[in-house]
Amino acid sequence: MTPMTILYQDEYLVVAVKPVGVLSEDSPHGACMPALLRAYYQSRGEKDYIATVHRLDRIVGGVMVFSRRRDVTGKLTAAMAAHAITKEYLAVLRGHPEQDAGTLTDLLFRDAQHNKSYVVRRMRKGVREATLDYTVLAKADALTLVKVRLHTGRTHQIRVQFSHRGLPLLGDIRYGSKADCSAALWSYHLAFAHPVTGQTVDVTCPPPAAYPWDLFRQGEEPRDVLPPCGTAAVTGR
Repeated sequence: MTPMTILYQDEYLVVAVKPVGVLSEDSPHGACMPALLRAYYQSRGEKDYIATVHRLDRIVGGVMVFSRRRDVTGKLTAAMAAHAITKEYLAVLRGHPEQDAGTLTDLLFRDAQHNKSYVVRRMRKGVREATLDYTVLAKADALTLVKVRLHTGRTHQIRVQFSHRGLPLLGDIRYGSKADCSAALWSYHLAFAHPVTGQTVDVTCPPPAAYPWDLFRQGEEPRDVLPPCGTAAVTGR
């Protein structure tokens, strides 16, 4: 069984780390987070209700929140739909953006049959607006580490918006990169109001110690822009 990294949990919800390659939703086709979390709670003799309230692509790892009660699932799903949950990512791009910070806004069309999204010029059926903010954190040779905050949650949004500008994510073959490694995209920060207590749950977790993240963690030049490896923090206020 894939080991579970639990960053925060109570009787209502759980925040855990999804490994790269594991599915976000229930599926008979490979390892998936709901099944792994149910097995985790079953092994502890606890209630094993788990519901997915948002997604990460299979090739993306990092922080996710799951509901542990049916009456909480709708509240978390509604908060996601209302963009009331802060979601931030770390991404390694091939190339360097022209600006060190900016907002990207595009119209995206999702081709569900081929599971791919495209930037298009005009609104029509199946097209939705996508917006994100990014900040350059560091550069290493032909690569750039950026922090991304999503304002919308479209399929493959980060991947397609940067690829459209000639900056594909490192290792993201589907959107124009080379097969050097797994796609370098990591969900590292979630913050939201607890749907029951109202307290702020603020969780961070850095990417694993592996290429390409280590390029920005240590090296000949000081690159300490990543959170310390293996740490996570939760605060309620």
